[in-house]
Amino acid sequence: MNTHSDIHKLQLGQPAPVFTLPDADMEMFDFSSLLGKKHAVLFFYPKDDTPYCTQEAIDFSDHEDEFERLGCKIFGISRDDCLNHADFRDKHGLSVRLLSDVEGEICRQYGVNHFREKDGHRKLTVIRSTFIIDKKGIIQHAIYDVSPKGHAAQVFQLVKEFVGKKKGH
Repeated sequence: MNTHSDIHKLQLGQPAPVFTLPDADMEMFDFSSLLGKKHAVLFFYPKDDTPYCTQEAIDFSDHEDEFERLGCKIFGISRDDCLNHADFRDKHGLSVRLLSDVEGEICRQYGVNHFREKDGHRKLTVIRSTFIIDKKGIIQHAIYDVSPKGHAAQVFQLVKEFVGKKKGH
């Protein structure tokens, strides 16, 4: 069975799909509100409070100020609901905004859904993936199958490079 049949991966230079999702406090976030103002890093992850997802979210939270200095906002997105996000955030002191895509529609638009065969059942999971999007809404980097160790630092370097190019350095 082809487990990637529902995957449509996004590429550099494509417009990022815009969306509106609730955060851990059940406040709606409209991605289009960033357009023309801020760059964005969207990191999609499989599940709240699992070891790799926790490491990744903590790393991004620890470096959030550095991203902010480059005019870049960070958002974590998973299929967990808002209450799980709030528990996850509070338990680990996360500062990045966590968005809830319970239906998996935004995950599908970004090509991060993955069907896995387990015990004779197909289970929908999320491929750990990160997208760097400029303030015009164009994808600058699309990284699929991310390894969480050192990932936030790697993404920071990529953001720093493309922000430098945009400024003409």
